[in-house]
Amino acid sequence: MNPFRVQFKFRWCLVASLAFLPFFGCQEAGQDNLHAHGVETAKDEGRQRVPVPAWFTPDSASKLGHHLDSIFTYLHKRKGLNGTVLVTKYDEVVYTGAFGYGDFRSKDSLHTQSVFQLASVSKQFTAMAVMMLQEQGKLQYDDSVQQHIPDFPYHGITIRQLLTHRSGLSNYTYFSDELWHDRKVPIYNDDVLKIMAEHRPNPYFRPDARFDYSNTGYFLLASIVERASGMPFSEFLQQRIFKPLQMTNTFTFSDSLVYGNKLVVPGHTGGRRKRWPDYLDTVLGDKGMYSTVEDLYKWDQALYTNKLVKQETLEKAFTGSRQERKKDEDYGFGWRIKQVPNGDTVVYHGGLWHGYATYLLRNPNDHSALIILSNVPNGSFRYLRELEAFLYPTRPEDDKPEEKIIVVSAKK
Repeated sequence: MNPFRVQFKFRWCLVASLAFLPFFGCQEAGQDNLHAHGVETAKDEGRQRVPVPAWFTPDSASKLGHHLDSIFTYLHKRKGLNGTVLVTKYDEVVYTGAFGYGDFRSKDSLHTQSVFQLASVSKQFTAMAVMMLQEQGKLQYDDSVQQHIPDFPYHGITIRQLLTHRSGLSNYTYFSDELWHDRKVPIYNDDVLKIMAEHRPNPYFRPDARFDYSNTGYFLLASIVERASGMPFSEFLQQRIFKPLQMTNTFTFSDSLVYGNKLVVPGHTGGRRKRWPDYLDTVLGDKGMYSTVEDLYKWDQALYTNKLVKQETLEKAFTGSRQERKKDEDYGFGWRIKQVPNGDTVVYHGGLWHGYATYLLRNPNDHSALIILSNVPNGSFRYLRELEAFLYPTRPEDDKPEEKIIVVSAKK
């Protein structure tokens, strides 16, 4: 039985999922199904907390984990999900799983320490680096790009506009294809800057005219971080973010770290053919980070503390910037913002890059998170909306039926 079909029939109601899930069983999650409560996270430095309701007991958390296992097992067996998963609720890990292979040729099984390219999920780390430097007074959000990169050929573009995708700059992944001398040779951030200075690719529109998702803006932010901090971007992230948070399997792209690391899994096509390295892999800021679901849990938990920046600084990352609103969606600093079915406002980001698909969602209302890393982009990611409807079901404002239902389910 398709668990999502059950949800459709009962109008996304959690009672349907919990009542019918036993009929299609709770199977073991791929090759690795762990309760990762032992993952060490950031220490309590001004930690934000939310009240934990009485229904959230170890038993009910275990039941939720079993239901999630059935859903992800279905997505693996029927929809081709190949990757790792971690789900939290009230800061506790309620489910981790690994499905499929790291390499389809060698049939190496995935596990929760498998390392994936994060694609655009990298952007939130670039934004954090900018916020850290802003707190230190080394840059301001309304600084022009030219204040930090004097050769930058476009006037009137600010750091804030880069963060919020309102710069109007054209996509570097397109003009580099035309203007880079040899696509067999890796291109780096400074090379793209030189192309922009020499050729001045036409912008799409004037600065701040509207929102337009821009990889160019985030590679520029990485270059600004280097100049403002006096450190290579990779080293800044390693010393200021990854090491303090004990994200031991997280790093930015380099040949030695990626190709010499047995934990790194290669990206594949939807047909499960291995993707070869791309000359754009070496541009950082918009992508280029590698991590695991367990390290991203440490990252999620750190964002409820003052470990990296003050909470009032971090709030800017989670505050919408779009004047032209698209339904309930918005964008902050490196994070998308939307409402889930129960009305909670969540922050999230997805990523897609040459054989990898990624997704990280955080709900500050109940300190829950959904993290999915895949090395085979395919249709399984089309079910994210249904999965979110299961995790955050619609409920009346004056009642919380899912809390009662989980208690009943836990007693069975």
